[in-house]
Amino acid sequence: MEQAAGCPALGGSYPQKNAEILSSQYGINLFLAGLLLTFAWAVHAVGISKSHLLSYLITLMLIQLLWMLWYLCRSCTQRRLIRDKDTHAGARWLKCGITLFAVITLILDSFKIGYYIDFSNCLSPTEGIFPVTHAVHTILQVYFLWCHAKDVIQSFKTLERFGVIHSVFTNLLLWTNGVLTESKHQLNEHKERLITLGFGNITIVLDDHAPQCNCTTTTLCSIFSQGIYYLYPFNIEYHILASTMLYVLWKNIGRKVEHHQQNKTPFKFHGITVGMIFGLIVLTSTIAIVVVYLIQIGGSKIKSELALTMFYLHAIFVLTLMCTAGVVALLIYRLEDRSLDNSKNPARKLDAELLVGTAAGSWLLSWGSILAIICAQGHPKYTWYNLPYSVLVIIEKYIQNLFIIESIHREQEKVNDDIKTLRIVTISRGSTLSLTPLYKEIYNGRAARDNGDIPCLFKGSICGRENVGAGVAREETSQDNSLVMHSASDFSFYSRNSVTNNKRRILKNIAAFLFLCNLSLWIPPAFGCRPEYDNGLEEIVFGFEPWIIVVNLAMPFSIFYRMHSAASLFEVNCKT
Repeated sequence: MEQAAGCPALGGSYPQKNAEILSSQYGINLFLAGLLLTFAWAVHAVGISKSHLLSYLITLMLIQLLWMLWYLCRSCTQRRLIRDKDTHAGARWLKCGITLFAVITLILDSFKIGYYIDFSNCLSPTEGIFPVTHAVHTILQVYFLWCHAKDVIQSFKTLERFGVIHSVFTNLLLWTNGVLTESKHQLNEHKERLITLGFGNITIVLDDHAPQCNCTTTTLCSIFSQGIYYLYPFNIEYHILASTMLYVLWKNIGRKVEHHQQNKTPFKFHGITVGMIFGLIVLTSTIAIVVVYLIQIGGSKIKSELALTMFYLHAIFVLTLMCTAGVVALLIYRLEDRSLDNSKNPARKLDAELLVGTAAGSWLLSWGSILAIICAQGHPKYTWYNLPYSVLVIIEKYIQNLFIIESIHREQEKVNDDIKTLRIVTISRGSTLSLTPLYKEIYNGRAARDNGDIPCLFKGSICGRENVGAGVAREETSQDNSLVMHSASDFSFYSRNSVTNNKRRILKNIAAFLFLCNLSLWIPPAFGCRPEYDNGLEEIVFGFEPWIIVVNLAMPFSIFYRMHSAASLFEVNCKT
């Protein structure tokens, strides 16, 4: 009987589980085909050109546009229906962040259109169609995510699974294309810098995909070609954020939503002044270091070595501060006795997996640098700073991941059921005056609320009992008794409350400081300040091409880690 009763539910879950498996396999094959096409173009495979890759990406974007239009139209026709929402998904600050990146991506598309117009004589038409399609895709996708990122889809589930997973891997392929294009540009600059550091034995062959014709307007072509590569980091972050939001939407399809989800936690600047000040100092100094680094590196051997030394010393100092802040936050957590929230939450689970998964990219680079320093026969002076830098990168991300993951899993403090709103009574010349409720107080079980006692204030107020018709002497006696009975419990409550508030203030300042520090550490690799390229020692030990492959594979994950950590720390600050 039990098996028979369980069969319908079990059988009903099979089609949806199969749809999830089939859609995921469809998305993976879609991604692998595009990845292979991207790789073939990168290595100049015979018969594969950039127009083939762009045609594939344009086709994927058009299919996603059709699906999003269909979904939006269907949602408009059913807008009166009550839909389940996942309050953890698609936070407002995340939507604002992706909108900012999308706006800069639209500027990038306009630069590409201008670049195509100037070189239209020798460029494929797909290079003009691609930025136009991408701009339309960006606008509609941002609107879609603003309106429907929280949806828990319960109808047309099989079709929607394929549509959403198609969107996820389309964005991942666009991210891959952006990473590859930006990495090839960085690699060309890196090869030119190697000679200034004395690595003349490395063959310098620039991998250039520049058009084989003259530009119609030289000044504009220079602005477009240089500006494109400075905007790529924002385009890369836009697509990876979009893919993660869409993945959460895919995981929520057919999910049964728990209706006791947490309330909104808005961001407030109050109480985080110290963390913001120190974080802004780090951010300002990092921008200055990056500017000086990009100016000095490649100028001469002495200037390049000074630029590398300056970068390592600054990074060591910042990472040390971040490790200290993370350890303090974890010690505060150890002193608190608060349970963890283990309820099912796709967005939170994805955040934790992305933190650990993308941290592996920088860990790989750090261990490569450590091995190179140990195994190298000669060590220029600046390379020794790379050793503590690499060790601190490993330790800092280890501590920070632990802090963020524990923070997003901690249950928020709930208001005690015994908290009651009290009326403050002021006694003047034998009469009582009832005022509006001004504060809350925790009763200790044995409080005399049943007897009509009104607990007293800590300072400056007279306690009393509302007892209409009682004499002045009786009221004064009750006031004295009330002061004695509640003074101990009041002191205990306020002292505990003060300690809790101090802990929260420290944690909020730490989260704000780490948030700005992660933004600071995102800037150098995103805008071309990459000592992993310019150090030169790793290339001698591992070989030029093997190390460059490792860097090109690991660097995108390292860059994404910093931005994702900043987003997670912003959420931690709001929840604390």
